Order: sequence, then C-alpha cells, then structure tokens
Amino acid sequence: MSVSGSGSSDVAGRGWGPAVGRRSFLQWSAVAGGGVGLAACTGAEEGQTAAQALAPAAPPDRTVWNACLVNCGSRCPLRFEVRDDQITRVLPDDTGDDEIGTQQIRACVRGRSIRQRIYSPERLKTPMRRVGERGAGEWEEITWEEAFDDIADNLRRVLEEYGNEAVFQAYGTGVIGGTIINSYGPYGGAIQRLMNILGGSLTYYGDYSTGCITEAMRVQYGGWTDTNSHDDWKNSELVVIFGNDPIENRMSGGGEVFVTQQTKKKHHTRVIVVDPRLSDTAQQLADEWVAIRPGTDVALIAALAHVMISEDLHDQEFLDSHCVGFDDEHLPEGVPAGSSYRAYVMGEGPDGIAKTPEWASPITGVPVATIVDLARQIGRAAGPVAVMQGWSAQRQQNGENQSRAMFTLAAMTGSIGVPGGGTGSREGAFMLSLAKPFDAIPNPVTTQISHFTWTDAIERGPEMTALNAGVRGADRLSVPIKFIWNYGGNTLVNQHSDINRTTELLRDDSLCEFIVVIENQMTVSSRYADILLPDLSNAEQMDIINQGHAGTMGYTILADKAIEPLYDCRGIYEICSEVAARMGVEREFSEGRTQEEWVEHTVEETRKTYPELPPFEELREMGVWKMVGESVIPLRDFREDPEANPLPTPSGKIEIFSEEVWGNAKRWELPEGERITAVPEYVRTTEGAEAARAYTSYPLQLINKHFKGRTHSTYGNVPWLQEAHPQRLWINPADATARGLDNDDWVRVFNDRGATLVAVKVTPRIAPGVVMLPHGAWYDPGPDGTDRAGTANILTSWHPTSLAKSNPQYSTLVELEKTTAPDLEA
Repeated sequence: MSVSGSGSSDVAGRGWGPAVGRRSFLQWSAVAGGGVGLAACTGAEEGQTAAQALAPAAPPDRTVWNACLVNCGSRCPLRFEVRDDQITRVLPDDTGDDEIGTQQIRACVRGRSIRQRIYSPERLKTPMRRVGERGAGEWEEITWEEAFDDIADNLRRVLEEYGNEAVFQAYGTGVIGGTIINSYGPYGGAIQRLMNILGGSLTYYGDYSTGCITEAMRVQYGGWTDTNSHDDWKNSELVVIFGNDPIENRMSGGGEVFVTQQTKKKHHTRVIVVDPRLSDTAQQLADEWVAIRPGTDVALIAALAHVMISEDLHDQEFLDSHCVGFDDEHLPEGVPAGSSYRAYVMGEGPDGIAKTPEWASPITGVPVATIVDLARQIGRAAGPVAVMQGWSAQRQQNGENQSRAMFTLAAMTGSIGVPGGGTGSREGAFMLSLAKPFDAIPNPVTTQISHFTWTDAIERGPEMTALNAGVRGADRLSVPIKFIWNYGGNTLVNQHSDINRTTELLRDDSLCEFIVVIENQMTVSSRYADILLPDLSNAEQMDIINQGHAGTMGYTILADKAIEPLYDCRGIYEICSEVAARMGVEREFSEGRTQEEWVEHTVEETRKTYPELPPFEELREMGVWKMVGESVIPLRDFREDPEANPLPTPSGKIEIFSEEVWGNAKRWELPEGERITAVPEYVRTTEGAEAARAYTSYPLQLINKHFKGRTHSTYGNVPWLQEAHPQRLWINPADATARGLDNDDWVRVFNDRGATLVAVKVTPRIAPGVVMLPHGAWYDPGPDGTDRAGTANILTSWHPTSLAKSNPQYSTLVELEKTTAPDLEA
C-alpha cells in the first residue's frame, strides 16, 4: 500500500505505537516523556479522576543501564525504569560524588527526555520503498526480505558497473557513542565493516565539527593535538578562550560543565572569552568578554602579536627552540626573507602593512584600547597562560588560518607543554580507550574526499582532483557517487549547506542512483531515501559505549537492552548481516557472533589493556565503570626535549610557517580570489565581516550555535525540548531598532540561497552586525518553499574552505525583514 510520509499513518511513522494505543498529545507526553510534570497531571485515561491520574506509579519490574549516544562530546549513563516492557522513567547516574575525577555523570535535559524519542509519533515502524519523486514523501510498505533483496541487488549492480569508489557512507553522528552501532563511517561501525569486506568504499577526511582545525593541527603540529584539560586551569595565571562554550556545548555530566565550573569556583583563575556573543560560558565563567566580528580572530591575534613583539612580551627563546618560521631567522632553507609570521605582523612582508591595533580594530570591531590591554594581560602574565579555542571560529571561509593563529599565540606565550598552559587547541580529557575488534578490517579503497564535498562528488565526481578539490589517496575520483548509505545521520539534507541546492541534487536519481536511509525517526534526510529502514533505538539493543569528555575521569557504559524492539524495527547489525548474507560474505561479517557476543568480545579485549575493568557480566550489572586519571598536558615531552621527542611535522617542530602550504599555494588550482598562506594571515573572504559592511543587500553576519534543545539535529522533534528551548534568532538591539523589531517578532531571514522564518530574541548578548540562529532545526518548507522552522542551512553555502575543503557555515551573509508567524498547517 502507498502512504504519505507526512500523514498520520502508523506505517509512515506518525501514528501511535501499538503498545500504548491512541491518546491525546498531553496523555502521550505522560507516557513518552520522563518523570511527572504538567503533561502527566492532565493525562488521565478515560474514566480516571485527576487524583487517580496523579497517584504514584506502580514500581518498575527492573532498572536497566543504558546511555545517551548523541554527538555532543559527552555520553551520559541513563537508568531506564521498565515495567511491562515499557520504559516508565529515565534516571541519571547515581554513582560517584561531587569531586573532579569521581563525579556523577548526570545526563542533561536531552538525555532525560529520551523517552520522547523512543516513543515518538515520528518513529519509523516498518521498511518502506519510495514510489514517487525523492523527497515527495510517497512510500509503499515492504517486507524486510524485499528490502534486503533490493539493497543487495542495487549494491551489487553499482559495484559491478562503477566499482567500489562509487559507494559512500554519508556523514552521520547520531549514533556515535557505540562500538557496534557506531554511525561514524570512516572510523568503524557495521556498514563500514560490511563495505570493507566487499572491497571497500569511498570515505572522507575531516568532519563538519572540526574540518578546518583538524587540517590546521596537521599543518602546524603534525596531527590532532588537544590543549590542556580544563581541570588544569588551577595552574593557569590567565585563560583566554576563543569561541568555545563548554557550559552549553558540553553541558552534561559526561561533558565539561562540571569540571569548568568547579575549577573556576575553587581556584578563581582569570578567564577572558573572545566571542561574537556573550555565551553561557562567557556569562558564567568569564571575568571579561571581548565581542568580536565572526571570522576576524586571526586579525585580532595579529594585532595582539604586534603589541607583544613591540613591547617584548613574547617568549622568543621558546619560539627559537621549538618553532619554525616565527621570524625570518628560523624559516626553512630556500624560503625568501619577509615570509615569516613576524614579518607579516610587523609590516615587513609582501603586503607592507603593519598589523597594529589601529589596523585590526575596524576589521574586528574590537576597540584599540581593548586590543592593547588584552595583549598586555597575555604578555605580562606572571604564570602560564592557557590559550584555547572551540570549534566555532574555524567554521569560517578562512577557518584554517583562524585556528593556526590561535596555536601561534599560544606559542608566543611559551606556555605549550606545561601545567597551566596549552597548545591553543580545544580542551583535552583523560580518555579510556576501548578495544575495537569489530573495526579491525581495513578499507581497501584509499581514495578520500573532504567530508563536505560529497555533493560535488555526486554532481561532478571525475572532475574532482587532488589539485582542484583536495582528493587524497589518488590523483582524482574515478567515478561519481552512485550509492549512499545514510545511517543515524541528518547531514544528507538538514545539516549540510544550501538545503535548496542539496535537495534539488538528491531528487535527481540519475545522479546518485540509490540511497538507503537507516533511521528510527522520520527525519529530514529520511525523506530522500529509496529504501527507508526503521532502526532500533539504543534502548532496544546492547552496546559498549565510548566515554565522553569529563576532565580527569575515564569511564565506559555497558548499555543493556531495556525493552523488546518496537513495531517492526531491526538494528544495524542485523541489517548488515542480512545484506552480507545476500552478498555472500555473512560469515566474514559476523564471524559467527551475535551482537551481544561482539559486545562481550570487545569488553574482554579491552580488559587486556585495563585489567581492572570488570568482566562482561559484572560490568553489565554495574552499568558504568569509572577510573581516575590525570590532567592532560599535551606536548609535555616535546617541550622538555624537542630533539628527542620531535613532532610528526616535516621539521619535527611547531610549524608556524608551513613549507607544505607554501608549496601548495603555487600548485593548487584555487577559485579566483582565493589563496592559502604559509603563515596564519588574515584573508578577506566573500562572506566575511568586511564584505558584510560593504554589501548593502546582506549586511548581517549569520552564525550558528549548538543548542540546549538539540544535539545538532538530534532531539529536534522532542516536544518538551521544543517548548523549553524554542528556536529564536538573536539580534543586537541596535540592529533590531533599525528594522523596527521587538522581542518575539517574526522575521524572514534571507539571501540568494533561500529564506527561513523565525521569531527574534533582541539581546545585547550578540555583537552589532551579527545575528545568531541555533543550528539543527528540522527543515520545514511551506507552499512557497520558504522554510518555517528557522533552519540555518537554508542560507549557508556549498563553497568549501580553501585549504581543508571544509564547511564554512559561519561565513554567511543575510538580511531580515519583519513578517507574520507562519501557518504551519498550510
């Protein structure tokens, strides 16, 4: 039978589950939510009195340990109270105490509302095949056998006709915390294991969170390099944070909120936050907020460097002994004078412009006096200075140089590799590393594209080369992407840029010929499947969980199966096993193990490294196991002896000047007007701060932020979170007044790529000329194509950054105009 993906059919994923029957929404909230609240108070069954509805619930049959697995950087234990095979309540971790290193891992509002995801009316319930145009929401119900056969037939056809490079697992981090049910393709999981057995598939380098900073770290440090853990602030004289908001981004017990708050409370370390908005971290932890225009941190740091050099406030000895290219005397052989970072800053380089505070102030929006004062605070600090950054500053068109500038400022302080200092990167944490026997099979296909350029690979794959598109492992792509696996991710549409352009591409099934989406919700990306498979939630299966980011505490969670699978859903391990059987490789895929046996095997393999980790059954009973670690201080050995402990850079040192980038600048085929630089220069960009002031059509810089009500787009359809944390566009009072706007007015936010409707929050917590829209709202187009959900990616661009080929989604220019609230029923 054919059904509509946007209707109310049980099949389409909008009906009510058979275990609970049909109820009003408020009654449903009492079942699907967590704990007792207003919904429970009004959720009496027919014939019940209010007093009966408020009576204490019957005790649970059992309490089962599980976890929240979404990509916030945390991973928090959850305890599910279960009665009659239904989760009736969600409780947090009840082990540990209130000390750093042994703290409780308390889940945030998202994890505590997980029942509304598990029992969501948008749960997918049965396999479906599209019968109309992709994205039209027209489906037919099929059996699992039909689905497996269809997938295997199309996979076999694509492999035979185009080869393994034509198969791609889309970026997905909605199930990132597990080992068997991991959705983060290049680094493991069931789909990647299956494809590796079948000869491999095209994969990607980088990711939407960290594409530019990952490349910046590779260039400057030789690879991924964290900075000191937040608990180490106790040893810092000063902490300077660029665009990092751990209080909100990593707000749960498995994140950084507890560690940062406790360390600040106990040690009173001075904290300065540089950010376009007064973030929760700036509000709660900072002694000073420096408001800056997005994408101009690299200009600010050049001006800070100018003051520090002019007043001899930098650590020249460290720069001479541990770095390459800070000054002309330490450039690689053959590089012309005037190419160093110092020459660039002091106006002795090719552009001849001294990067004074007076030069930087009109670019950054930071007053000259503030720049001078900040430079002197950093340079005159009596002890170590911890320079650190989040991942927002690098989501710009010049994001690689943004990150490299922050690394360079850290080097100028001489505080790298010492307690209280840092590398200029994002906070590290003590981590317990699980064994990964399930991911042991390597990928025979070595060709990679940037995580962000998969749409290009669909549209013009063989035109993409190492020189014009950053293809790695080969000179060029041999074929376009023809088959996509999309598991546990919403980046196929919602989290990628330029949604209008992306959906137009995906609708054309002569380009990408077959898309399999494996998901437990009717997400935006689910609408663009050819075969749509209903996945299990983590409550309906077992896995062993990678830990979160909790300072000096290491831990793992044995997430046990709490309830039987709902509806006609199946898990990713069973799905891939069935496809593997049809492809003739089931034995190689499963190795004769069930999913539970793979989990037990992973625990036993991990115990070879950590003998104190309890055996499988004991860990299953405990739920969460914790170990106390130490403060993380990266590059300590390198700091102590750079000759004996070289970095994996060509020189073995910190490369402020990159000879690799210098050479690529001559070889690469870059779009007109773009350039890459050997030192972290400020480069004007097409949708940066200076363009905003010159471009009258779209004079506002739009940035995004991570949000309490969602993790990226996960939890985006949970009613409680939508009510508690409504989508709002932040706008400065000066910009609001100029447009006649008050709090809660509705606006149309637009540029040449599209438009979205959203209510505004007028607040001085955002810099003038900047607007902020929390990312991850689920795209909801109205009859005229205008999005009605405040979806940021209707406005962002496909155009990648120059060096990392990453996503510059915070380099977006817009205008807005007052309008009326949308008719969501139209």
